[in-house]
Amino acid sequence: PTLGLEPQTRRHIWQHILQLRQQHGLSIFLTTHYMDEAEVAGRVAIMDNGRIIALDTPERLKDQLGGDVITIEAQNNDAAKAELQHRFDIVPLEEEGHLTFSVPHGDRFLPHVLRTMERSVISVGLRRPTLEDVFLHVTGHAFRDREADPVSEARAHVVQHRRGR
Repeated sequence: PTLGLEPQTRRHIWQHILQLRQQHGLSIFLTTHYMDEAEVAGRVAIMDNGRIIALDTPERLKDQLGGDVITIEAQNNDAAKAELQHRFDIVPLEEEGHLTFSVPHGDRFLPHVLRTMERSVISVGLRRPTLEDVFLHVTGHAFRDREADPVSEARAHVVQHRRGR
């Protein structure tokens, strides 16, 4: 419901939706492309080509990725990708000039990777997974890959419900 709205109005609408849910015990069904909006949901259904391909709480969906998300940009990403596969049995996703993969305890794994990689690393990042990461993982593509075909555009369907229901 917040597509194209300025941040203040968007925030006000979400405050109202969450207030309705809490005060009246309502279940609210929403469709959104904004994964950050889906973070507040009780359950999230990710759809692709008209089929539900993932359904759970936001936290459980993120836990399915198997840990923290690491991004690496190297001077030669192809060589770094091959090295990650060979040395660590990791198959990273290459996107927008960097390699991305998930590992348990990324804070412990990352220093080991940086010490042992033979390729020059330009930048590195470590973070907890997001619902956007889940979407990429379960569909194999980003929303923008589908923008040319709005009929088959993937959607995240969000169900807002009161806790305990």
